Amino acid sequence: MAKMRAVQVPHPNGPLELVERDIPEAGTGSVRIKVQACGICHGDSLTKEGTFPGIQYPRIPGHEVAGIIDAVGPGVVGWKTGQRVGVGWHGGHCGYCDSCRRGDFLACQNAAQIPGITYDGGYAEYMIAPAGALAMIPPELSAVEAAPLMCAGITTFNALRNSGARPGDIVAVLGIGGLGHLGVQFAAKMGFKTVAIARGKDKEGLARQLGATYYIDSLSQDPAVELARLGGAKVIIATATNSKAMSAVVGGLGVNGKLMIIGATMEPLDVPPVSLIMRRLSITGWPCGTSIDSQDAMSFSVLTGVRSMNEVFPLESATEAYERMMSGKARFRVVLTTGP
Repeated sequence: MAKMRAVQVPHPNGPLELVERDIPEAGTGSVRIKVQACGICHGDSLTKEGTFPGIQYPRIPGHEVAGIIDAVGPGVVGWKTGQRVGVGWHGGHCGYCDSCRRGDFLACQNAAQIPGITYDGGYAEYMIAPAGALAMIPPELSAVEAAPLMCAGITTFNALRNSGARPGDIVAVLGIGGLGHLGVQFAAKMGFKTVAIARGKDKEGLARQLGATYYIDSLSQDPAVELARLGGAKVIIATATNSKAMSAVVGGLGVNGKLMIIGATMEPLDVPPVSLIMRRLSITGWPCGTSIDSQDAMSFSVLTGVRSMNEVFPLESATEAYERMMSGKARFRVVLTTGP
């Protein structure tokens, strides 16, 4: 049987090990993808560290996948070999249970799927994915450009377009790292009066280059005070994984303002309830989206010129690439490639 290279986690807290595996076959309702690029996301740590319940090891991580359909399994309609496709965090669902009908796909009782967690992901030369997880990649995007849009891109794009903000509203993006640098671009291109909030004056040039109208240095300025001076934010998208930083910006929301959290952290927020009541403020979280949302995010990126800023590593350097992402040394996104 033909072989492929893959990077797997053998057990919880195990190393990322480069192995040789049989190339998998596409089963009913699924396709085989020849992986060209796979983003490394902080969510991959759930597999690496074994913190997501029920993972079966060894497991190949990776849920920011871009590649080409290599084989089509029985029962697949609408997809054919040679098509360029992506697969993201939302890697398929049953479509029948109550959870799926209300859009709570992570609670799907039958077949909610997450590549790299419930099935093998994109740290490999080939992977199998349900047909319902596929998003068509536009020809204008390379595989390396498309891969981070499968999670980081769709999350920021989808949060903003579902935020309730309208063109001309003040929208702030807290943090301009891997998620935030995309969030600033999307917000500016959607017509919002975009405010970037980050630590240090040295990031102002980049923030404005990405499209921010205003920049707030949280080291030397109080973000809540500065946002209030601008009239108060309609929406703040919190991409930084720092609960204290999130709590500190709530005071910068305008009346009926909303803090949308997409930066995952386990630390609690410290927000006095009375501050929410007096100005009718709300705090909400936002996950990623479906494959159709991924297609929308990519189409919007092509239309407006939004692009992820990436550091690219070959598959065999997955350990180095993962550690760079986890250490915070990677400025924006890290992407693995499987060949030339």
